[in-house]
Amino acid sequence: MNGNKQENSPTSCGSSAVTGCTDGLTVLDLFSGIGGFSLGLERAGMKTIAFCEIDPFCRKVLKKHWPDVPIFEDIKDVKEIKADVICGGFPCQDISAAGKQAGITGERSGLWKEFKRVIAETKPRWAIIENVANLRSKGLVTVLQDLWAVGYDAEWHIIPACAIGAPHKRERIWIIAYRDGMRVEGARPELEAARLDQCARGNWQTTKPGAMRMDDGSSPEAHRNRIKQCGNAVVPQIPELIGRAITALG
Repeated sequence: MNGNKQENSPTSCGSSAVTGCTDGLTVLDLFSGIGGFSLGLERAGMKTIAFCEIDPFCRKVLKKHWPDVPIFEDIKDVKEIKADVICGGFPCQDISAAGKQAGITGERSGLWKEFKRVIAETKPRWAIIENVANLRSKGLVTVLQDLWAVGYDAEWHIIPACAIGAPHKRERIWIIAYRDGMRVEGARPELEAARLDQCARGNWQTTKPGAMRMDDGSSPEAHRNRIKQCGNAVVPQIPELIGRAITALG
């Protein structure tokens, strides 16, 4: 990690910082991974104007699919950016039941405080936050109190991947924060329905996809990276659902 190092320049709109210069709602995607959040939100009509991702392999994926979007390496360097929506799944290692249970103050999951800082400085209309369902007992109160302290009300839902048709459960918490009295009331029936276990619905490929196979001569390292990052990614259909609810509010 190199200080203020950043790929591309966030000044294509002619200012000293990234600004909301496109039609529709603009998105700042934090802890971006391979872009699952942005893939879903752009399907809902939004436009990503910057990423922040520390993993080199993930940055290569983002660069391939969003070649003109700047990428910050370190969330501590994300400053002076204006966006309508901030999204991200901050690190879950200290929150997950599979981890050491240090909670939201742990070394990795403690980066929530930087996420909160960016929200406070950027003042987006919306913030969408994702993490493992275990956050309910390992930091949800802190997240909601922090959001309130910087001017945001919020609601949260546990939405499993199977609720939108995936062949696995993968429960995750989705927090939707808003200011100026905004709410996603119009989407509440859809969000509530998405909490139900409906794994039989959808048309997902249940066999091992070709991109994961080794018979095309891909290296073991590339194979491991693909497996790891696909496993860490959010299911794009869920942020798409949330994004459509937000854009419908105008």
